[in-house]
Amino acid sequence: MKVHEYQARGLMEEAGIPVPPSEVLDSADQALAAYDRLGEKTVVVKAQVHAGGRGKAGYVKLVSSAQEAAEHAQRMFAEPMVSKQTGPEGIQVRKILMAGAVDIAKEYYLGIVVDRVRRVPVMMASAEGGVEIEEVAARDPDAIKKAWFHPHLGLQRFQANVLAAAIGLSGDKAKAAVGIMLKMAKLFLAKDCSLAEINPLIETPTGEILAIDAKFNFDDNATFRHPDVQALFDPHEEDAAELRAKEFDLSYIALDGNIGCLVNGAGLAMSTMDIIKLHGGEPANFLDVGGSVTTEGAVEAFKIILADEKVKAVLVNIFGGIAKCDVIAGALITAAKEVGFKVPVVVRLEGTNVEIARQMLKDANLPQLKPAGDLTDAAKQVCACV
Repeated sequence: MKVHEYQARGLMEEAGIPVPPSEVLDSADQALAAYDRLGEKTVVVKAQVHAGGRGKAGYVKLVSSAQEAAEHAQRMFAEPMVSKQTGPEGIQVRKILMAGAVDIAKEYYLGIVVDRVRRVPVMMASAEGGVEIEEVAARDPDAIKKAWFHPHLGLQRFQANVLAAAIGLSGDKAKAAVGIMLKMAKLFLAKDCSLAEINPLIETPTGEILAIDAKFNFDDNATFRHPDVQALFDPHEEDAAELRAKEFDLSYIALDGNIGCLVNGAGLAMSTMDIIKLHGGEPANFLDVGGSVTTEGAVEAFKIILADEKVKAVLVNIFGGIAKCDVIAGALITAAKEVGFKVPVVVRLEGTNVEIARQMLKDANLPQLKPAGDLTDAAKQVCACV
């Protein structure tokens, strides 16, 4: 789960991390009063969307008057933001962050993720802030300093001291940065984050250390423990089909291809997409119905797949273990009646109750259903359909 920048700022403020004052706008009408409340001559107006490329798209603007702030806010609310990450349709802006501009003497990077190899969180710091950390890592891996810390004990002060010195901070500036690092690590653990990032962490000409931009992601499997984090969820920033899938405990991710996939098990779903690619096709989605799928859930899965206008064929690949083949067969038949199959549906079934399932499909006499002998046969058939 992602949150907006203004929400990340709020979390940091609550944790005691210094953040410049800001205002959040729900409409352009609020811009004039917000500018006056900030009391700064120059402010930054930033669209709040879950997509990068805001600056290049013209949705991050420095302004020096209330009228200019209002004009940019009006444009941002009126016109969807289009960048490389949004696609040509763009994203509708529903919130705008307005904050006082800060003089910057130096930019740093500070971030925390979970190291999947070591199975512990790792804090990363760099003297090269303000740019994508991936660019720094590719160009100069040694520029990124790291400290791994225990998930129960947290980041230790000596580790933060070492990181601050490694990125060139000393004296009061190092002391301030260490305080931010310790609070950031505590927040990361307390809220079950999967990513916590300040970029840039800045030093002002007077030596003050401030966080002026932040990004937080949270572990979806842990949000039930955090009602306050759940309250930050913005459904407008999510794919409608993916939200619909969550209601039925389906794992769905939309892709750019034209072959729909309905599979049980994440590993099998990945293998299915791989073999489609191997035979020249392009998957339209990742969809794992899981091991405990119900007929209702499976029918909903078909509805979600077939609602995608790009889908020209569907591959159903079920290896029946916990999920029984006859349940999927029943869902196929029900979906054919309720939704209608306007595209070919290639079906590969193996495992629990497979013979019952095959007989059910045979008796249903659905012309769009095409049985497959094995996964390779299924992949070849579905690719030939498009």
